[in-house]
Amino acid sequence: MSLRLRLIGLIAGALALSLALGAAIACLNASRSVETEMRSAATVARQLIETGIARLGAAGRPREDLEALIASFRGNRHLRVYLTSDGTAMAVPTLEMPAFGKVPGWFVRLVGVASETTRIPVSVRGEDSGAVIIETDPRNEILEIWNSFADSAVMLVLFFGPTMLLVWLFLGRALRPLDRLAAALGGIGQGDYRIRLGGRLPRELSPLRDSFNRMAGQLSEATGENRRLNEQLLTLQEQERGDIARDLHDEIGPFLFAINIDASNISRHVDEGRLPPVRGHVQSIVEAVGHMQRQVRSMLGRLRPIGLAEFGLAEALANLVEFWRRRNPEIAYRLDIAPDAAGFGELLDATVYRIIQECLSNAMRHGGPTAVSVSLGRRQTGRDGEEEFTITVADDGQGMATPAGIGYGLRGMSERVKALGGDLVISSTPGQGLVVTATLPCAGAAAREAAERALTP
Repeated sequence: MSLRLRLIGLIAGALALSLALGAAIACLNASRSVETEMRSAATVARQLIETGIARLGAAGRPREDLEALIASFRGNRHLRVYLTSDGTAMAVPTLEMPAFGKVPGWFVRLVGVASETTRIPVSVRGEDSGAVIIETDPRNEILEIWNSFADSAVMLVLFFGPTMLLVWLFLGRALRPLDRLAAALGGIGQGDYRIRLGGRLPRELSPLRDSFNRMAGQLSEATGENRRLNEQLLTLQEQERGDIARDLHDEIGPFLFAINIDASNISRHVDEGRLPPVRGHVQSIVEAVGHMQRQVRSMLGRLRPIGLAEFGLAEALANLVEFWRRRNPEIAYRLDIAPDAAGFGELLDATVYRIIQECLSNAMRHGGPTAVSVSLGRRQTGRDGEEEFTITVADDGQGMATPAGIGYGLRGMSERVKALGGDLVISSTPGQGLVVTATLPCAGAAAREAAERALTP
């Protein structure tokens, strides 16, 4: 059932309940009113008849006067009056014509006022002349109340019909923006993030429209950003594959060719019985294999940090710092890892390692520092006890002259951090060094790690 029909049904139900309650109260009051009216008419008639009977003894025609007394009640709406000793002396109320048909029996029973009888003995000059009977007849009064009810019901029907029509039209107009919102949400579900809602709306629906437009705008921006990141990812993958292919071709291929030549020479010398030259060719093969092992290890290090999974983040970072210390011993290195920040899981450990690796590489290539410090720690965010961990890499080198100096490495770090719901801040003063600070939420990172583990076959 539509919302419009539900609202109209609710209004109709409330109105019907109000009418039922009002009708019940009206019926109770009607019953009291009829009963009071009948009792009042009977009391007045009793007083009149008793007064008339008291005067009969002084009259010369008591019988005629008694009949005249009874006849005086003809035309009364509520009483039937007659003389028991004379069936012709009777006053019967005239029943009125109903305007809306005969009064239903259920309404008569609902009012529930029965006829009452009063007997007044008649004695003229000591002789019993029968009795005057007064009977109340509530039918005309009940008919009057029924006509009043019917008039009210007709007025309510005439009021109810136009009111429901107006409510139907008003609700249709008021709910039309929700139809537009539903259509817009359907478009969003199909991937059309250019949809925006406009036009004037009621004050209650304006925030909903504004929220929808903001959501559509953010989805559009997020889709564009995802598309750009996917393109960049594909580009980086192709670049990485090209680098690996070039390394295999330039570094591994020649040594494999040299090994093949040395193996052929060894075979030839053995066939000719000359063993002394074999030693030199074997040594050449050993050197070639050692060189290829170093190259393969270097390539694997670019694809996956060596020792990270085996020994943990702290050991891998210590090896990374030692790698640069052997090549640049004149620089002072400082590695500070808090006890509660020694490891964050496979995904986060790799991200932290890559961020620090890129920062150190940039410092050595472009900064010319005399000191480099790396620190990892946890801290409270102040939001419901949530925690975040921070990565800070600082050097005292040349710094970065302009923001335009941000290259693919720093941009890649920023995208790694944003993908995990964190922030990356780069602060630099020319000639005074560079500070890179990455902040990652612990809860969000753990959730992503769990999701990736769940999706890994």
